Amino acid sequence: MDGRAIDGLLEQAVRAGALPGVVAIAGDRDGVLYEGAAGALSIGGDTPVQRDTMFWLASMTKAFVSVGALRLIEQDRLALEQPVADVLPAFGALPVLDGFDGDTPRLRPPASQATIRQLLTHTSGAGYWFANPDLLRYHLITGLPDPSTGKLASLLEAPLVADPGTRWEYGLSTDWLGLVVEAVSGQDLAAYCAEHIFEPLGMRDTTFIPTEAQASRAMRLHARTADGALVPASLEVSNPEYFSAGSGAWGTAPDYLRFMRALLRRGELDGKRVLRPETVELMFTDHLNGAPLPAVVRSTIPELTNDIPSWPVAQGWGLGLHLLLEEMPGMRRAGTGDWAGLTNCYFWIDRTTGRAAALFTQILPFFDAGVVETVFGFERSLYATLSAPAVG
Repeated sequence: MDGRAIDGLLEQAVRAGALPGVVAIAGDRDGVLYEGAAGALSIGGDTPVQRDTMFWLASMTKAFVSVGALRLIEQDRLALEQPVADVLPAFGALPVLDGFDGDTPRLRPPASQATIRQLLTHTSGAGYWFANPDLLRYHLITGLPDPSTGKLASLLEAPLVADPGTRWEYGLSTDWLGLVVEAVSGQDLAAYCAEHIFEPLGMRDTTFIPTEAQASRAMRLHARTADGALVPASLEVSNPEYFSAGSGAWGTAPDYLRFMRALLRRGELDGKRVLRPETVELMFTDHLNGAPLPAVVRSTIPELTNDIPSWPVAQGWGLGLHLLLEEMPGMRRAGTGDWAGLTNCYFWIDRTTGRAAALFTQILPFFDAGVVETVFGFERSLYATLSAPAVG
């Protein structure tokens, strides 16, 4: 395909200050359709972003770990309707935060026990402190460290914010799923994902533990200031106590495309299978069972994320992926699975057209207007280019 229009869009976004640097990539079942980069690793720097630039993937990690859990389900070592507490008794001991009496948290037992399926669909009742005001208040009142510190206590001691199955609540469900994978497999999450996902798919630069050489290729994290400028930022966790299944992986754009292409190809890439075709179908099937999605995910920490409005079409949630249930004109089709990472990385897997794409940068807060505009521009340009008649 002719990628000059997308090249120009990325370069213009960098010149306009929408982002300091960016990699965009797209592919189909057979290979790479587009790959482009613009800008620098750090604002004001002169080291260019390139195809092998490393990015903190943040919540784009969740798709990896979901595939890892689904592999264990294929092997009958885990079941979708199995209570999480069967594997991790600590999860079964979590209370539900039902509000506050003054500064005293009001806690009660959950009405039911969450299942593995509910971890995969974010309906387990586990929340995030940056998206739930009651949970943020709980952390502040009790002194429980938030998950950004990498402390295991922040996972094991944070209460649920809803009864399992009653609503979709973005949060620590996938982090708990990572502990499930570790308990069932007998491997730590980094080793499990490396052996069963990254290595089979040839994702040589995807890891929970970047080497010095990989770190030297990493893009710097940036923050958007009140006046719209970008400045270098820092959000570092030294010596985390656990591998975060919800946010702990690093990788490159070409590696992530290999993962997406495997899902486009019903679980196989270059002769290596990571999921059965029927499991991929299940992954891209809505499992919400009536649990409502919010119209807006409200931010409690503006430095980390903006408010995130819902898509204006029917949606669902698969086993590890957000699902679009209606077509977006000129963009992704119904049945597309997608998600994003806190640092304004975005991906989608459109099995109807057989295309997958992603855009990577490193900016806080999430859902930055300039980046979102660039992502939508990239998507529209990609679909327009691929649907245009050949010339000559």
